[in-house]
Amino acid sequence: MHRNGPIRDIDESELTVTPPKEQAAGVTAVAVALKRSVEEMGVIRTARTLARVNQVHGFDCPGCAWPEPTGHRRPAEFCENGAKAVAEEATLRTVGPEFFAAHSIEDLSDKSGYWLGQQGRLTHPMVLRPGDTHYSPIAWDDAYRMIADQLHALAAPDEAVFYTSGRTSNETAFLYQLLVRGFGTNNLPDCSNMCHESSGAALSTSIGIGKGSVSIDDFDAADLIIVAGQNPGTNHPRMLSALAGAKTKGARIIAVNPLPETGLLGFRDPQTVKGVAGGVAIADDFLQIRLGGDLALFQALGRLLFEAEDRAPGTVVDREFVDAHCAGFTEYEKNVRAADFATVLAATGLSRDELDRTAELFARSNNIIMCWAMGLTQQKHAVATIEEATNLLLLRGMIGKPGAGVCPVRGHSNVQGDRTMGIWEKMPEDFLDALDREFGITSPRAHGFDTVEAIRAMREGRAKVFFGMGGNFVSATPDTAVTEAALRGCTLTVQVSTKLNRSHVVHGRTALILPTLGRTDEDLRDGVKQQVSVEDSMSMVHLSTGRLKPVGDELRSEVAIVCELARALFGADHPVPWARFACDYDAIRDAISRVVPGCADYNAKVRQRNGFRLPHPPRDNREFRTTTGKANFAINELTWLPVPEGRLILQTLRSHDQYNTTIYGLDDRYRGVHGGRKVVLVHPDDITEFGFADGDLVDVVSEWTDGTERRVEGFRLVSYPTPRGNAAAYYPETNPLVPLDHVAARSNTPVSKAVTIRFEPSAV
Repeated sequence: MHRNGPIRDIDESELTVTPPKEQAAGVTAVAVALKRSVEEMGVIRTARTLARVNQVHGFDCPGCAWPEPTGHRRPAEFCENGAKAVAEEATLRTVGPEFFAAHSIEDLSDKSGYWLGQQGRLTHPMVLRPGDTHYSPIAWDDAYRMIADQLHALAAPDEAVFYTSGRTSNETAFLYQLLVRGFGTNNLPDCSNMCHESSGAALSTSIGIGKGSVSIDDFDAADLIIVAGQNPGTNHPRMLSALAGAKTKGARIIAVNPLPETGLLGFRDPQTVKGVAGGVAIADDFLQIRLGGDLALFQALGRLLFEAEDRAPGTVVDREFVDAHCAGFTEYEKNVRAADFATVLAATGLSRDELDRTAELFARSNNIIMCWAMGLTQQKHAVATIEEATNLLLLRGMIGKPGAGVCPVRGHSNVQGDRTMGIWEKMPEDFLDALDREFGITSPRAHGFDTVEAIRAMREGRAKVFFGMGGNFVSATPDTAVTEAALRGCTLTVQVSTKLNRSHVVHGRTALILPTLGRTDEDLRDGVKQQVSVEDSMSMVHLSTGRLKPVGDELRSEVAIVCELARALFGADHPVPWARFACDYDAIRDAISRVVPGCADYNAKVRQRNGFRLPHPPRDNREFRTTTGKANFAINELTWLPVPEGRLILQTLRSHDQYNTTIYGLDDRYRGVHGGRKVVLVHPDDITEFGFADGDLVDVVSEWTDGTERRVEGFRLVSYPTPRGNAAAYYPETNPLVPLDHVAARSNTPVSKAVTIRFEPSAV
């Protein structure tokens, strides 16, 4: 292996801006993917690795959770950003003891997350003891003993927090929650708390299950697809192929988003002749909605659908479905018929003609899919917004039929599987009962901390040990200063990681880094090759098998780390067979089959060509396991986010050159931003109105009702076609602007899409 990290960190003075692209993907995407892959992996490793991404008997892409096709899989079953994710993990660059000897914590703290991530794969367990200036190597057994001693020293198990990223496999997630509950706490915050928790809260109330109801094949049968608050071209580009396929079969597609996202406006599929030659316009209509206006839009559409039903009784409302399967219909009708169009137009920024056109499509379409992502989930009224979107589908009978349903598009590979396997701070009683019967333990019943509550607990000294199973907690969470101070107050922080990130340099009094295998790595236990399983965004569960030789002999699989820590924590006489699980993943899956609903005969079903689909009662037989026994129409106040005079509403988002907190490079090619990240995208008329010019450097200041302010410095104003009154900027650079308590009602999800800001001239 070799090291060849970047010599220089980000230099924002080199930032340049060009016009946004009009089409996504194409030959350019292929060229970028191959260039990055060869730089990280070399030619031979690139060819061998990319050929196995998302293939049967291959490995699941460590990027997004978009499902693989159930039929023919193309030779290149990955996207540009998927190739970048694979290259980041399969890189030949390494970070070992010599790196940490050369770089003090003070030195590393001055580096950006981009620079840290580009250094390469971690190779050895490392420890930072109180008073140390550098991480130093530690033996695995000593690391486990240190963690066990710190956990045993706590006054109560609830003083420990066990975080999980979506990257973990089903097997790891199942064992991890088993260890945590065996220890005596439900403190299992995860990345779902920060993204699709609002979806789960809304759908559980509306249809009785917090997952989407559609499959990948439903896209071929749909005749109307709504893509709301979502940017597939950057966040899950393979979705563009599914949308393009739906268009060829006659589907209409409506994009609802504040920004004109290139992938939804034009897509060049590099694996088809038509795509290379000219591509296709994905969206038939683009509703450029104001931030936070989606709830108003969905209520207005509900009113217009009822008015269409008045004009042609029996043609719009699916009365057979509503009468047989729904509750609360009369109250819902009364509520949305009262929706005020003047308020709707102000909240959405749309025209009455756009509302009427969209309602007409809803009224005459036979199979409707509603897709959304964090543009909807990270609002104060996110749960209500998703309930209103679901109301529209219930009104039209679009749950439990081919080509129709709800489609929350999960952003991170296996984040949905982690939740299925028990990674949740408030798992239901029947799951805990099954876990206790299987293993002879007594799981705690009191609900634990979600992500926001975990930060509050660490800040207040109620939690003293933080254990992170993957992810980059510091950069993923809001209110950066508060989060960093909370972690620094811990007696111990532990990060199980593949690569260096900001969470390794923001540490407790003692800190451990435990290097782990990635999806691409071969996992041998006692000479036997092991496989793991994952669940995609549409409830399909399948195997993933890495084949690359690990970058060092000291790496352990996540399964091994959990099992070996459990033996150190509980001793050899614990009723859970940790030693067997560490060496035999089939044994883990057998236990899963007896504990996790829908996973009977897990080992056999997961080995089928496409794996298997987990049960989904609303989709499978129109069974709704809610408090009423039916699908529930929700009643919500028409809520939206007015723009204060002289202010803007900011949303945080990803660059095309990043995935979640991992920054691959410095080119947001589709938006025309190159060589830097500290930009704010603002409508040109707003820039002028506030007395600035395109290209000016400003400080961005967020304002809150309690009179507090937060500031990030030295951001470049970029003229961009946002809605008037709205702005956009990248995270994690703008995470400091979002207070910890700025959360969505009923889901406690941080609200990163509704931040009131002003600009001040920058002194940077």
